[in-house]
Amino acid sequence: MNYQHNTVQAIEWSGRQLRLLDQRALPSQKIFLEYGNAPAVAEAIQDMVVRGAPAIGITAAYAVVLSAIEHGARLNWRQSVLRDIERLAASRPTAVNLFWALNRMRQCLEDADVAPIDSLLAEARSIHVEDIEANHHMGELGAALIESGDVITHCNAGALATGGYGTALGVIRSAYARGKIGTVYADETRPWLQGARLTAWELLQDDIPVTLLCEGAAASLMSSGRVSWVIVGSDRIAANGDVANKIGTYSLAINARHHGVRFMVAAPTSTIDMQAESAADIPIEQRNPLEILNLGGQRIAAEGATAWNPAFDVTPAELVDAIVTEKGVIMNPNTRNISALMSGD
Repeated sequence: MNYQHNTVQAIEWSGRQLRLLDQRALPSQKIFLEYGNAPAVAEAIQDMVVRGAPAIGITAAYAVVLSAIEHGARLNWRQSVLRDIERLAASRPTAVNLFWALNRMRQCLEDADVAPIDSLLAEARSIHVEDIEANHHMGELGAALIESGDVITHCNAGALATGGYGTALGVIRSAYARGKIGTVYADETRPWLQGARLTAWELLQDDIPVTLLCEGAAASLMSSGRVSWVIVGSDRIAANGDVANKIGTYSLAINARHHGVRFMVAAPTSTIDMQAESAADIPIEQRNPLEILNLGGQRIAAEGATAWNPAFDVTPAELVDAIVTEKGVIMNPNTRNISALMSGD
């Protein structure tokens, strides 16, 4: 198989509709849902039909096109589209790619006398294509850091979470194609089980073997000496290199440092928020406690128990060995070298 092109595509623009692969149904069913208006897309983002920072941004960009199509013939079209943009922005607070993509779409509205549907669609498609190209480049840069050994990944940072190919899984795809990776271990990733349901499914679509791992087993596996890298994505990276990612990433990074396992974050520069100086400036989404108390619609916790359910945690920069972006690799990230990369110095 040619690993330059993965077989999974989760976001499709078809005619005047947006099609999203319903990631809640995977791996048992592969269902595409169709959307014709922005509020429905915002709800899909909130409800985890689509997830992953780059994919959320791309999806929201296409939703702005839907808004312009719906409201373009009205006198107050601009106000209606801007309201939809605000609704999309409120769908999930942590993934900065959402706001980055919406800002690009908002710029297309400036100075327009009529709804610029063609320009908006061209911009959304550009955001989509640029993401895929960035992921391929990150895959090559990240793979170059890996010599050999097994790797662990957490959550899903693959084609399902991006425009295609993936960030962390893009690195894994490229490294596997070069024969650098033995076994890919995927954390199950409670409470949504993205590792078990999505990462395992996605890698198997490209004939990449994967072994599932309970999060609690990661330290024991690392102690065996077989794991060379932990490779994850990110939903927001602060200017100092602190990394927000799926809950459980922080403990994985601590375990990696203790066992001498290197820790890599693969993310496009659109994930780096230079307005957030550190972890303290990154909003952490709190989700419904029922996601922990229930599983598959069935109560698994004792009645009367409550749950704390942050969707993300923040890994301090000092626990990160490398941040891989489409513009280059940042080793031992800090404010100075991140600023240099973002400014092109």
